[in-house]
Amino acid sequence: MSLGEHLVELRKRLFIIAAGVVIAMIGGFVLSEWAIRMMAAPITEIAVERGQALLNFDAVTGAFDLRMKVALTLGIVISSPIWLYQIWAFLVPGLTRKEIGYALGFLLSAVPLFLAGCAAGWLIMPHIVELMVGFTPAEASNFFNAGIYFDFVLKLLLAIGIAFVVPVFLVLLNFVGVLSAATIIKSWRIAVLVIAVFCAISTPAADVISMFLLAIPMIILYFAAYGVAYVHDRRAAKRQAVLDAELAL
Repeated sequence: MSLGEHLVELRKRLFIIAAGVVIAMIGGFVLSEWAIRMMAAPITEIAVERGQALLNFDAVTGAFDLRMKVALTLGIVISSPIWLYQIWAFLVPGLTRKEIGYALGFLLSAVPLFLAGCAAGWLIMPHIVELMVGFTPAEASNFFNAGIYFDFVLKLLLAIGIAFVVPVFLVLLNFVGVLSAATIIKSWRIAVLVIAVFCAISTPAADVISMFLLAIPMIILYFAAYGVAYVHDRRAAKRQAVLDAELAL
């Protein structure tokens, strides 16, 4: 396609993604009160145990703004099958029957991995909050800005969810012939370094355990992506060798 056609295709995909997120956001708004209560649970537990943690809204519209942010995040999570497929469809336009099968496999792996990443962020989040609050002196109290606290939680969940999907995109690029397995394994040191930096940024410097709990599955997923790409490249090489032999005859 020409550049103009690519831009038209991009606009179409972005419109579908936006529509899917907005529709899912309606359901997210219904669930937002429950989600806020769950995300505030670490602060509530700390307040019960130590009496030194409190969420504070510093604006009249703060609570409503928070409900909208949580609804948007839930909309992104709920609509993940839609926007993940649209990304695939944009990268691989004019799908052949074989590539449609790849698309199905991509969705069946990318969506669970995205949700698993969000779940991993959810599991380490209370430990991060508890660790950071633990540095508060005994005679002091914590008054958390609710907007900043929930921004941290929501960004953590989405960032880890997206990070878990990156290996699937590596496999995608390999299947469409853009990236070879050799290139993936050649860059493993850089990949491990990037994962370590990402995990260090996502978790507090003092919480080394959470950093490793997050980094280990991401590194495993990276090498799993290499394994899938390696098997695919070997099969592609064998098919090409058979084809060359037939043409030589």
